[in-house]
Amino acid sequence: MADILKKTGLCIALALAGAAIASAQTVTLKVHHFLPSGSNAHQNLISPWCDKIERESGGELKCQIYPAMQLGGTPPQLLDQARDGVADIVWSVPTYSAGRYVKTEVFELPFMVANARQGSQALWEYTQRFSLDEFKGVKPIFMHTTESYVLHSNRPVRTMADLKGMKIRTATRISAKMMAALGGTPVQMPMPQVPDAISKGVVDGVLVPWEAIPATKLHEIVKYHLDAPPGSPRFVSAIFMFGMNQARYDGLTPKQKKVIDDNSGLAASAWAGGVFDSIIGPYSKLARDRGNTIDVIGAEELKKWEAATAHIDDDWIKDVSAKGADGRKLAAEARALLEKYK
Repeated sequence: MADILKKTGLCIALALAGAAIASAQTVTLKVHHFLPSGSNAHQNLISPWCDKIERESGGELKCQIYPAMQLGGTPPQLLDQARDGVADIVWSVPTYSAGRYVKTEVFELPFMVANARQGSQALWEYTQRFSLDEFKGVKPIFMHTTESYVLHSNRPVRTMADLKGMKIRTATRISAKMMAALGGTPVQMPMPQVPDAISKGVVDGVLVPWEAIPATKLHEIVKYHLDAPPGSPRFVSAIFMFGMNQARYDGLTPKQKKVIDDNSGLAASAWAGGVFDSIIGPYSKLARDRGNTIDVIGAEELKKWEAATAHIDDDWIKDVSAKGADGRKLAAEARALLEKYK
């Protein structure tokens, strides 16, 4: 009987030890972002990435996704939350914190990026070579740009003259400078407030990519949309980072790190850009199906917009150079990378 009890006790101990080891190998990553769960980014970018690492890790890595700032704070604080360990991984627009990521901001200059796949690959390589120091404490997993910023408004805009006196919501300091240079009045506010602000006449329009349409139902509020010609550099873009707390990554097992690494980098950034490029057709169709007007800026007018905003490049070079970097060289490197991935 004593032998049986000993064997039973040993089996129980081994089972508990095995359960403890299995539990220790399972890592749940808190993933935080600012858009609702119905957004393109949540459904087609963040969730699929999380599903993939869970599958490839054999269940050792799992995500608990917190959309719409459910862990608290504001969108400009997301990267700090990743640094501080409030979240393990965040998806964020770094430049919501104006002036902190100036070197990386180069991809937001007017008429730089033609499409998100191009911009995302160029952004990843550029950041790895020139601006990782701006993200200390955060390990970049992938980076991407938006597919294209479009002017969505409650009255038609086809020329700079049409913009005069219009209040337009812009997301970053570069897009605000661009709008001011074109004669509009830039207004800063969180994106969730924009539909109501347009309905009440607080702003006359918004400069955001097509990606924002379904989550905000913007196409049901405005009737006019102005885009740049297909294939040409877009009006302006925004940079995004999917980044991880460095200490959290360092604490993973070699196997778990490999899964993260296999889903990081240039290829992951190209994939993320492709996710954004792929929604232009179906999301713009939502506006078209409601009878909205989608205009493409004319070639001659586009030249005027480019000329009116050209000084913003020079301003950026001065800002970067004032921080000790060679702004002119960095701008040239960014453009060369965009050409490489064109």
